Amino acid sequence: TEALIAKCYSMISKLILIIKLLRPHQWVKNLFIFLPLFFDQSITDTKRLWACFIAFAGFSLITSSIYCLNDCIDSESDKLHPRKRQRPIASGAVSKSTAGILIFFLILAGFSIFVWGHMRFALTGVALFYLVMNIGYSVWLKRYAIVDVFIIATGFVLRIVIGGIAGSVMLSHWIILMTFLLALFLGLAKRKDDVLIYDSTGIKMRKNIAGYNALFIDSLLSITATITIISYIMYAVSPEVVKRFNSDYVYLTSFFVIAGMFRYLQLTMVRKNSGSPTKIFLKDRFIQLCVAAWVASFAFIIYIR
Repeated sequence: TEALIAKCYSMISKLILIIKLLRPHQWVKNLFIFLPLFFDQSITDTKRLWACFIAFAGFSLITSSIYCLNDCIDSESDKLHPRKRQRPIASGAVSKSTAGILIFFLILAGFSIFVWGHMRFALTGVALFYLVMNIGYSVWLKRYAIVDVFIIATGFVLRIVIGGIAGSVMLSHWIILMTFLLALFLGLAKRKDDVLIYDSTGIKMRKNIAGYNALFIDSLLSITATITIISYIMYAVSPEVVKRFNSDYVYLTSFFVIAGMFRYLQLTMVRKNSGSPTKIFLKDRFIQLCVAAWVASFAFIIYIR
């Protein structure tokens, strides 16, 4: 009996490590897939919403395969990182060969979900492009400063494109531009964390760290935040948007965007907390409140008013 219990405990422990390797908390990013349907005032269309859920499920497995690949490639540098050294591969809890098998099945399962859900070929093509782009990023392109954050931002735009295809929504230039700018801002904030570690320990967490320093990152963050806020205000007051939503009050949602951006800048520049945008979102109550208020106000304007 004790041997059986020990075996079950071992299997559960390995399963927990595998789940940790998938980084399911990062699937929050894939909620961007639902934004086109939300802004198209079609989030209540069950058929199109189901299509977006299928796209979300398949794409989440594909993104997890990239996280596994990245952990395999970065395992040596992760061992030197104060937080990343606890990751399954860096800590030695999961072997690279096991991760390799997992990567294969994640990719296979992700694309199989697209086939099972009768997703459009264009959606599969975009997901494949995302996969190839991020393999290139993990293996080579992340070594180059600025190029790395642009690839991250492009990944978020591709999420929006997938959502547009799955939900049969024609994307506006506004949603693509705003998604790219916001993702660029978050990517730069994440690089700030690597710069702070390098400045305090002298250890380069990334090979491209020589292309960044604290002053440069802070300048880019300020510029990107300014452009993002101005672009959002222009979007909120544009005649096209006012006409589309039949409301003169879209501009009121700008207050929540500005508050959220300011809070993130505070966390990054004052509190030196910029390691993972997803974890910050999941833990910071102020940012959660800003996002919830933004969604609620937009939902009221689009669906209730």
